[in-house]
Amino acid sequence: MINLSTNYMGIELKNPIIAGASGMSADLSMLKKLEQAGAAAIVYKTLFEEQINLESAQFDDQLEAMGGLHAEMTSLYPKLQHAGPEAHLVALRQAKETLGIPLIASLNCLYDNTWLEYARLIEKTGVDGIELNFYFVPGDFEADGRLVEDIHLDLVKTIKSKISIPVSVKLSPFYSNPLNFISRLDKAGVNAVVIFNRMFEPEINIQEIKHVAPFYLSHEGDYRLTLRYAGLLYGNLKAQVCANTGIYQGHDVIKMLLAGADCVQVVSTLYKNKPEHIAGMLSEMEAWMELKGYSSLTDFKGKLSKKELKDPFVYKRGQYIDLLLGSDQLLK
Repeated sequence: MINLSTNYMGIELKNPIIAGASGMSADLSMLKKLEQAGAAAIVYKTLFEEQINLESAQFDDQLEAMGGLHAEMTSLYPKLQHAGPEAHLVALRQAKETLGIPLIASLNCLYDNTWLEYARLIEKTGVDGIELNFYFVPGDFEADGRLVEDIHLDLVKTIKSKISIPVSVKLSPFYSNPLNFISRLDKAGVNAVVIFNRMFEPEINIQEIKHVAPFYLSHEGDYRLTLRYAGLLYGNLKAQVCANTGIYQGHDVIKMLLAGADCVQVVSTLYKNKPEHIAGMLSEMEAWMELKGYSSLTDFKGKLSKKELKDPFVYKRGQYIDLLLGSDQLLK
């Protein structure tokens, strides 16, 4: 009997495949499809403070425009205010009540007080955990990398001290030393880390000579940076590691587990192959485990991590040197 169960954020999961945060995860009917297809957990669409602020500003502009329709009125609706995050929280609560698998909220804020305020509100919806998205884009040359890390660490400590549900951090690979920062997050008490967030990147339309915002999905094979860090992190943290980006097939999940990840998040493959694809990924994993004689994930998790390998150069530049030395064979 194949056992695919694992642990993430201290939450027991029936298998290692989590449907990551996206527009897809905000639709109740889609959530049920993901659950039926075999997803072990779902990360609900991210609550962005920037979006709430923008919607609030647009709402105020509309009220102001309508208030000028009558010369003697200062406002048609003097007591109306934007609902803030309430609509998202209501939908989050409804999703939790609908699903039979763990539901994890996702949060991205601008200000320290909002991070804490929204985290507390999210906890009240009954979700099983919260994922903090640390999305920092330097806007000047004076920003000190260590200072950015310290701000994020203080946020984690504050939020962890004020809420009781598990907390994970989804971060980018662009810290000066991701291993060091992840280690500091671990010591700060995070329950898990997600490696790595896929950052928005602008594009330019040369025909219209303007910036555009394309909707890019990851591609198969985009997981290699994540694979490296999963292999380096294994055995060095109390927190669990969730691999993200470019994971499309069951054999991709196996690779991440062999490197040392505890689970994976998938999004792009669900957009391209539909939610039902999760069932195929799980079947592929089970077939491989049967072939290799493994009955549970613990039988092979971390087997190819840096900690378990005798060759110290696999996760270092030595791989690149080997490739260079053997590159002449490609020309024959």
